Amino acid sequence: MVSPAPGILLIADPFLKDPHFMRTVIFICEHQQEGSFGFVLNKQFEQTLDELMMGFEGFPIPIYYGGPVQMDTIHFLHQYPEQVPGGKEVMQGIYWGGDFEKLSDMVKTNKIDFNKVRFFIGYSGWSNGQLSNELKEKTWLTVPSTQELIFHQQPDNIWKDSLKHLGGDYEMMINFPIDPQLN
Repeated sequence: MVSPAPGILLIADPFLKDPHFMRTVIFICEHQQEGSFGFVLNKQFEQTLDELMMGFEGFPIPIYYGGPVQMDTIHFLHQYPEQVPGGKEVMQGIYWGGDFEKLSDMVKTNKIDFNKVRFFIGYSGWSNGQLSNELKEKTWLTVPSTQELIFHQQPDNIWKDSLKHLGGDYEMMINFPIDPQLN
């Protein structure tokens, strides 16, 4: 296990029953003394970008549920540091945020590879000490992220593929039931 930091994935324990985080994988964008935040990578939101934001008509781009905090905000991760200035590099080649107008123009003029950008509604956040306590309780497993996991083409497989990325005994957790009493 690795310590939480920007670029680390939090993989939900197979038995975590919290409906917001059951079988989720969260990409940590910021981890400081005051708290941490990131985005759930593997829960697609029921609406698309064109349904939530004016000006994107004809662009039914998937949006992912970033987490339960500030569900009235849109965030994005991308691999376009030159074209979308102002983003914060979270890990090598992965940026959070930046000039949304520039990104919007790229979307509307089809100058973007949608395998290199991901939109989120809301985010996941922890106050000072909260994430540390959850890690002590073994709520989360941690692993360094990869671009393939962040921009996975099959979001429903991210949780399983993240456990495979951990390897060893963790890989067998893929087949654990959600409720161990059913075992």
